[in-house]
Amino acid sequence: MKLVSIHTRKLGFFVLLFFANTGFSQDIWTLQECLDSARQHNKQLLISERNIDAAAKNVSASKARLIPKLSINAEYKYFTDLPYQLMPMSVFGGPEGQFKEAQFGVPHNISGNLFLSVPLYNAKIYGGIEAAEKGVELRQLVHEKTLEEVLYEVSVVYYNAQIIVNRLNMIDSNIVNVERVLRNTEALGTHELVMQSDISKVKLKLNQLKTQKDQVTSQYQQVTNSLKFMMGIELDRKINITNEIQNKSTTSNIEKQTLDVSIAQTKASIAETELKLVKGSRLPSVSLFGSYGTTGFGYDQEPNRFLNFYPLGFGGVKLTYPLFNGTVTQRIIDQKSIAVENARTSLALEQDRSDLELINAQLRWSNAKKNMSLTNEQMLFAKEILGQTLEEYKNELAGLTEVLLAENELQQAQQNYLTSIVEFLKADLALRKHSGNFELN
Repeated sequence: MKLVSIHTRKLGFFVLLFFANTGFSQDIWTLQECLDSARQHNKQLLISERNIDAAAKNVSASKARLIPKLSINAEYKYFTDLPYQLMPMSVFGGPEGQFKEAQFGVPHNISGNLFLSVPLYNAKIYGGIEAAEKGVELRQLVHEKTLEEVLYEVSVVYYNAQIIVNRLNMIDSNIVNVERVLRNTEALGTHELVMQSDISKVKLKLNQLKTQKDQVTSQYQQVTNSLKFMMGIELDRKINITNEIQNKSTTSNIEKQTLDVSIAQTKASIAETELKLVKGSRLPSVSLFGSYGTTGFGYDQEPNRFLNFYPLGFGGVKLTYPLFNGTVTQRIIDQKSIAVENARTSLALEQDRSDLELINAQLRWSNAKKNMSLTNEQMLFAKEILGQTLEEYKNELAGLTEVLLAENELQQAQQNYLTSIVEFLKADLALRKHSGNFELN
């Protein structure tokens, strides 16, 4: 596709100084300024950015599980009844096979130690890190998708507002024309060259145009309120937009992968990672551990009161290998396998949907471009016919009814042209979006 210029000489009729005529001369926003404001202040984007930060912190938390863990443990026990042990009586020269109960220990037991644990290999930890990193990737894609949607909606609303502004320009121009006809008609009425009903018809037409202007002005205020909401600024702030429709490049011939497809791919990758993580839970885990501390024993009865402490330290390697857990792991693997298949099918479905939307967007773009050209020609013809009819009316070669009909035809042609501009701009945005060329910068 070639780059298409929306703002051409044909739109000269629509770039009148509307704001100077209507008093909207302060705080005029361009489309780029509206997009920049949305990037900074739109609340959806702020939430999406925080979600990325949260996902990044989840990665840090997963990696932190590889860091050696050190803890301090302290314990004090006072035995109101010392524990019993059964001693073989043969130890003391008694008969074999008989036992005698005996109490061991002292009432006061105090222990304190440092315990160190270092994971050497744990499939769950490494799988969790990989899943967390995939989560960050997904959050980033979702943020880009949210940004794309916000900028798309801001652009559409901005174009709608521009069309309303230019429609107000048209109404103002039509009011000027009808007022001129009214003056001429009233002048003819003073010489009794036209009937009073003709003057009333022109006055009615003028009143209808003024009412229409009030309605369109209200629409403009509603649209700008929606624009301010998406821009993230105060609703009571007075803003106006330029009525000049800027050049806007359409998408290139290069078709890129859309964000929807990228998100579906990442979700499928996450499902596969989760499946691998569950399978990894069957693997053994290895860790180092060590402890150093002291143990104290105390006795508080006469004649031998004491409280003595003795050092205690040890280190070792721990191997954990799950042998059987009631087939729970296998059931989870079966469940995750189904989730992987569904994710892959969703990816294929999203790709098909993307292809369909691109084809339809190309058709809408071509039709909208053609329709805009046709309605522009129709508007120029209607304008020419009105000028000829007004000239004939001045020379008493046409009646007032013909003038009003020509005026109505021009208004309809103008409205059709404005509508075609809106449809083309929307089609242009949709085509860039569905071809993966929607500009985010």
